[in-house]
Amino acid sequence: MVRIAIIGEGAIADTHMQSLSRIVGVEVATLIYGEEKAGAAFAAKWNIAATSSHLDTVLEHDGIDAVIVASPSALHPEHTIKALESGKHVLTEIPIGLDLPACEALVATAGARPRQVAMAAHTRRFSPAHKHLKARIEDGSFTLQHLVAETFFFRRTNLNMHGEPRSWVDNLLWHHACHTIDLFLWLSGDPKPQAFGQAGPPHPELKSPMDMSIALKAANGALLSLALSFNNRGPFGGFYRYIGDSGTFHVFRDALEDHEHQPIPLTGAAFLDQDQAFIDAINGVQPARSTIHEVMPAMRVIHRINALLQN
Repeated sequence: MVRIAIIGEGAIADTHMQSLSRIVGVEVATLIYGEEKAGAAFAAKWNIAATSSHLDTVLEHDGIDAVIVASPSALHPEHTIKALESGKHVLTEIPIGLDLPACEALVATAGARPRQVAMAAHTRRFSPAHKHLKARIEDGSFTLQHLVAETFFFRRTNLNMHGEPRSWVDNLLWHHACHTIDLFLWLSGDPKPQAFGQAGPPHPELKSPMDMSIALKAANGALLSLALSFNNRGPFGGFYRYIGDSGTFHVFRDALEDHEHQPIPLTGAAFLDQDQAFIDAINGVQPARSTIHEVMPAMRVIHRINALLQN
């Protein structure tokens, strides 16, 4: 039995709980909450026996094997490093940090503890649709020429995906773009692509840009065109068009379609498969995937783009 402590009671913690509740051999034993009332409601919903607002106290318990870090983004490095230093396995939500030095410190901490699993929730790597196309790129049956991606939400107020107030401000670059930039680096195999970015006006109260465009070019010539918006009133989520030498494919969440929007049957579910992979790595069933070390190149590219956006 893998006993887990989860940090955070927000929307993404709830999504993890939906997956963990379906995985055999897992017990979420403790919730570390940020807000007491919300934490109590979360624990009651998921039958979590113990709650605490003190991470350090929870990490002292030998009965906890692993930690899922689903706290506000700015706290991810601090919480992950503490968990690793206490000897726990860790799955950290995206982004692993909001600034490059914090991310580098986290990579160094994880690297010094090779027997502990230190994964990042770069969930696109586990999507059956993206995995299918990655396999085709690797076997040579599909050559990616252009990945056109849209990440669209309508978030002019500081609410999460469930319409509930956030205790932190979401960010198109460090959070949402991180998914697609990491995906492109994973697909292309180039950890240092050429990068360009531009941002629209910041929100007057939230102070972060509400629209953004990012372009990457890999060493093999493959392109990424990424549009992001918190102003979009249409369907929300991440939409991916793979344009290649032998076809065009559309991906939304775990679904894959060809250029005529005919479905291509696949099995698996990204979020469940990701959390299962974390448990399997802890149990020694398979090596860890989407490790903090593996996703660090994406964070370095985002840091470069962030510098461009400040000019």
